[in-house]
Amino acid sequence: MTKRHGYALLAAIAAVIVAISAAIYVGVASDDGGETAMAGGRTPHNSAAPASVGTWVGAWSASPAGSEPGTELNGMAGRSVRNVVHVGVGGTAARITLSNLYGQQPLSITHASVAVAATANNAAAATDTMRRLTFGGRPSVLVPAGQQVVSDAVGLLIPHDTDVLVTTYSPTPSGPVTYHPQSRQISYTAEGDRTEDLSGVAYTGQTPYWRYVTAVDVLSNESDGTVVVIGDSLTDGVTSTVGENRRWTDVLTDRLRSDSDGPRYSVVNQGISGNRVLTSGLGRPAENPSGLTRFDRDVLGRTNVKAVVVVLGVNDILRTPHETDADRITAGLRELRRLAHARGLRIIGATLMPFKGHRGYLPVLEDTRQAVNAQIRSGKVFDAYADFDKALRDPYNPRGLRPDYDSGDHLHPSDKGYERMAETFDLDDLKGAAPAQL
Repeated sequence: MTKRHGYALLAAIAAVIVAISAAIYVGVASDDGGETAMAGGRTPHNSAAPASVGTWVGAWSASPAGSEPGTELNGMAGRSVRNVVHVGVGGTAARITLSNLYGQQPLSITHASVAVAATANNAAAATDTMRRLTFGGRPSVLVPAGQQVVSDAVGLLIPHDTDVLVTTYSPTPSGPVTYHPQSRQISYTAEGDRTEDLSGVAYTGQTPYWRYVTAVDVLSNESDGTVVVIGDSLTDGVTSTVGENRRWTDVLTDRLRSDSDGPRYSVVNQGISGNRVLTSGLGRPAENPSGLTRFDRDVLGRTNVKAVVVVLGVNDILRTPHETDADRITAGLRELRRLAHARGLRIIGATLMPFKGHRGYLPVLEDTRQAVNAQIRSGKVFDAYADFDKALRDPYNPRGLRPDYDSGDHLHPSDKGYERMAETFDLDDLKGAAPAQL
């Protein structure tokens, strides 16, 4: 069967599913990551979301991290933005979250679309996969400053482990742009409204950022729920190979899909480079909000969450002003545990990996790292933990990364190091609910 005919068949199946559908998920709300169903289960005109065929789960997400420099006035006016995102699980329908969290004026989107990419790292759409997005049944939407919008669900067969194209067009100035700067993925821009172009020819602009899009949910038979990983650059995948999906969360996704005894979960990555447990960046809303500040939006607000993984704490120690009180850091981590348990969610943490040799290394900071790790290993911080420190440290110099796991900056792992992180993670730790409160 040719690829063209294969997608045509998939599209026909999707059409049948859409024909029997009855439910719609759509919302315009404050940017807390939540979802709002239409009142009374009403289905807006021209929108369709399959009902009771699989489970809605997070297939991809990225935390809004700040406002893109240079977009303060015009935003992306007059340009089509084609974000390339990689989904770990497949599904028969999709819905998209777009954010104007850091905008200072309403964001006007007159057209938006979703499609499966023809090939990896490509702005061209696969044949018969281009779908126009609607919002409450309409093709255009106005996203107020500081808010987000969730599209209507659209029937689209998306294979697992594939790139998806999310494209928006904004005709008027609406800056600054809400973005995620460390995507490790090239996305594209085109002049004019090229939202539904199948070809990538017009998409001559390239960017290492994700703009506006913060989540892709799918209706899936491959997953029973979502694991949310909240972290810093070590989770964001800084220093991993661009376009190859070598972040440790990508490898974890592969493990969950291939392990017949493991839980059937998707994984979404809520890493923000430079993120801390306790301290947010500047601005209103704060750029690079702390783990405590964004936990409700970026973790609890994701779709069908079953478990939480926290990989935070290194930046509290390493970034100025340095936090050298280990008890303050672990108190913050325990507060994340409390928030997760209040929702009945298990929470798994990770020991802090070594950074000797990094330009910010100081002996007093190493002492703090060791003290935080001692508390994590005591079992009094999380329900379970992955010992990333033990797995990646140099046995001959345990305050530093093992050379083949080191990207070269003595803080971030190489691709091999990220893979080792995922291999170390015990999939059984994701099973079950939060322990009973005593």
